[in-house]
Amino acid sequence: MARIAILVENKYEDLELQYPRLRLIEAGHVVQIIGPKAGETYVGKWGYPQKSDAAAREVKASDFALIVIPGGMSPDLMRRDDGMIRLVRDAASTAIAMAAICHGPWMLCSTNALKGRRCTSFFAIAHDVVNAGGKWVDEECVVDGPIITSRCPDDLPAFTRAILQYLAEGHAHGSKGKPLAPPWLAETL
Repeated sequence: MARIAILVENKYEDLELQYPRLRLIEAGHVVQIIGPKAGETYVGKWGYPQKSDAAAREVKASDFALIVIPGGMSPDLMRRDDGMIRLVRDAASTAIAMAAICHGPWMLCSTNALKGRRCTSFFAIAHDVVNAGGKWVDEECVVDGPIITSRCPDDLPAFTRAILQYLAEGHAHGSKGKPLAPPWLAETL
């Protein structure tokens, strides 16, 4: 199974962190919550607490097959932390898969990861995405190479299916073409 990072900071959109986290765990993947500080409890927009397993400065992008970036207002806080920026920039430069939803693409904007890529986001940051070189479209889920993007919590089923499908097809960095999910999972998507 693949090792997945989910980034966290205060004011994350609760569903956009918890829904993919639980689906990935259910599929047998190892999920690690990464924040600016290790062992810190971060609080979502709706009050759900989430403790980080490690600090971004303590891990490498190559430790993970995929990095999930939830939205809410947390990406605005994430991009103020050098460790979080370095992790996402390193993932982009080595083609490690990243999945960002809602305001999550702000982190991709801050790290030059969207240049020339077809993508989506919450409509309010569409201009930021375009100014960062992305080709913004209004679709529930867009996959362009190793970048998976969605617009909002309503898109979570399509977003998470795309993540699981990407992993099942063995596209994730370090998979050497072998599926990272059990065969039954690919058949159910």
